[in-house]
Amino acid sequence: MYVLALVTQKGGSGKSTLATGLAVAAMAHGERVALVEADAQGTIAKWKERRTDSYPHVDRIVDPTDIDPVISRLEAEGIWLAIIDTAATNNVLAMTAIARADLCLIPARPSPADIEAAIPTLIAIRRLNRRFAFILNQTPTRGGRLSEAATSLNSLGVLALPFIAQRNDHQDALGAGLGVTEFAPEGKASDEIVALWDWISKHLIMESPDHEQAALKTAC
Repeated sequence: MYVLALVTQKGGSGKSTLATGLAVAAMAHGERVALVEADAQGTIAKWKERRTDSYPHVDRIVDPTDIDPVISRLEAEGIWLAIIDTAATNNVLAMTAIARADLCLIPARPSPADIEAAIPTLIAIRRLNRRFAFILNQTPTRGGRLSEAATSLNSLGVLALPFIAQRNDHQDALGAGLGVTEFAPEGKASDEIVALWDWISKHLIMESPDHEQAALKTAC
């Protein structure tokens, strides 16, 4: 099983919206997905209450010691992907999620404040030797500010593609208990999330230790 963690101490970066959108996009590709909410704000739990589909399952955790048992249980249930949504803080629960993740995703809006706020999270990720990628989120569709933000994040590490533009479909989908690919499947927001999931899934699998070991065995 693979584990994604959406992490950054900056509030309003769109972690929960990305988590639900990516979960639904992954399910559309036939993957068994679960969401793990490690944020007391409860955005994903409220989204789940509005959702008529029983999937994806949502587990809420408040204690860092609960992460490993929950992940182990999900793996035993045949879940292929667990997405952990964390609070806007570098607390122990967020650090535990980072330590457990195969890939950490750091959403950031294209502003100096968001990029600066991502640095402590990036330091923690590197200290724990975890793989990561930045996601430029809630962006204008074009402009110099976007290019400057992309250049800044590229200088710090890997930047996932495509950028996710600020579009009403994301918030409307969250309010309806849907993924954006369900809410407006023909919209630009849906196209961007599908492309982002494609980028994430390739990096998640191709760069995982299990994949590398399998490749070595094949080569031998």
